[in-house]
Order: sequence, then structure tokens, then C-alpha cells
Amino acid sequence: MSEAVDPRWLEGDEVEFRAALIARSELSTQAVNSTIKHMTANGQDFAESAFQLELVTVDDLEDARAYARMVASGDTPSLVETALRRLASTRRDLVVRQHPPVTAGAHLVIAHEPFSLHSEKIRALRTDLLLLSEAQSEAAVIAVVSPGSGEGRTHLAAELAISFAQLGRQTMLIDADLRNPRQHTLFDTEPASGLTEALQRDDRPMLHPVVDMPKLWLLTAGAPVPNPLELLSDGRFQHLLAGARRAYEFIVIDTPPISRYADALAVATIAGRALFVSRTDHTTYADAKSALRRLDATQATVLGAVLNRL
Repeated sequence: MSEAVDPRWLEGDEVEFRAALIARSELSTQAVNSTIKHMTANGQDFAESAFQLELVTVDDLEDARAYARMVASGDTPSLVETALRRLASTRRDLVVRQHPPVTAGAHLVIAHEPFSLHSEKIRALRTDLLLLSEAQSEAAVIAVVSPGSGEGRTHLAAELAISFAQLGRQTMLIDADLRNPRQHTLFDTEPASGLTEALQRDDRPMLHPVVDMPKLWLLTAGAPVPNPLELLSDGRFQHLLAGARRAYEFIVIDTPPISRYADALAVATIAGRALFVSRTDHTTYADAKSALRRLDATQATVLGAVLNRL
């Protein structure tokens, strides 16, 4: 390596600094193990060993040190638990590229009123879906679809993902409504790089951890793009989902309305399973029939239908 490392980035080996270096440099478990072996053999600290093995750069060290200082000042969340979860993972290699944590908003009742009648109904739906998914070796992927707007699809997707996470299952919530994304508003955060950026780069996505829900991760839609359908259909979304299937037990995907766009049909085909949502006194019989007919033409299995009365 031609770069010379500034010694101030090698001072000490604080836990937060090491965790930040692992997470923000995306070091694999194999890379971490190699670094630990090297540091033990040479009496060095973790950062110096990773640098000598050419696993990190000077910029990586500086970025991790700055992040660790923010953690120490209380300006940003700790990465220690995230990094340890990654190293301890055996069956699932959890993605740790992350944005700051988000909080489930007040409208997500199941997060704040777990014993309400509404929450009980969400858990009953969760039980039905669990019974259909227990035999799977990989993640159960569910695309939540509806004929039109205003039928509760986005809200149900969020609460369903929360319910799986509350059960202790590693869960990922994806906002694949690239037309009118709303998941970030339900989790009280501003739009940030998300699904569109990951697909455009064909790279691992940046996720939001959710406060008080260590098993739940949110992938927001990301920046608006002129070609949402093409972006979801050209193989990159399928590739992203294939990686997520190995890291999570449940993946819930929000989609745009079927009656207006074909995006939901593309997502449902890749997901393989769909949950159909309609609303009383809102969804017409003709719209529901047309949406189900179009959904039937995909390769997705329709797990069931939810009639939203709220």
C-alpha cells in the first residue's frame, strides 16, 4: 500500500472505534477474523492490523474515528451491538450499512399499544402468515399490494413488519413504492438514500435500525427516479432480494397501487408471495377484480386478502 498511515488514527483500540471500523468499512467476518489473528500474532491493535492487511484505508480510519467521537458525545447511536451481531451471526450474515435509527410513529399502533384490539388483529394476521411460512428455509418474502391508493397498504406493511420483529424474527421492511413512498413518514424520518440508490449502484443498501426494535430494519425508497418499473424489473432488485433472503427471516415489501402502475406486479413476481389489501366503502368490486386478475398473471402466490375497515 502506497499510503502512509497517520499514527493518530492508530492510537488505542476503543470498542466503539473498532465497531465503527468494522461496520462502516463493511469488513466481512473473514476479514475481521484475519485481522484479529494478525493483531494477536504481532502485538498490534485492531486498526493497525487491518491497515497493514490492506483491508482499510486512511480515509476509513478517519471516518471510523470521527464516528466513534460522535458516539462518545452522544450525537449518534452506538455501532457496537450491530457489529457484534454481525460477528456472532452463524446462519445469517446481517447487513450493517446503516443510516441513523428511526422511531415508529404514533400512527403505528402495534408499536405503542400492543394490547389494543387493532394490535390483536395484526398479530392474528401474523399467525396466519407464520403458519404458511414455517417450512421455508429462507426468508418469507411478502409483497403487500392493493388496487389503489388510500386502502391502508403502506400502514399494514409497516405494522406487519413490526409484528414479526416483536416476535424476535429478523425482519426487513422495504419501501418499493418508488412513485409515492411513505414508509419514511411512518417512521418519522426524512427521505434518505435507500432502495433506488442501492439498485442504481447494484450495491448493498443503507438501512435504518428502528429504536427499541432490534430485530427490525427499514429500507426506504430513496430518491425519486424517472424509471421505477425498469429499475425494479431488470434483475438488480431480484439480486438485492436474494441477498436479503439469506440475512432475514421475514421481508415485507410495500408497493404502489396495481391499478395505476405495473411496479407492484414486478415486485410480487420476484417476491413470490403477495398479500392483497382492500378497504370497505373505498375499493370498488371492479377495481378489486381487475387487480386480482392482473396479479393472477404473475408468478406470485396470493397468501390471502385483508379487508381494511378503518
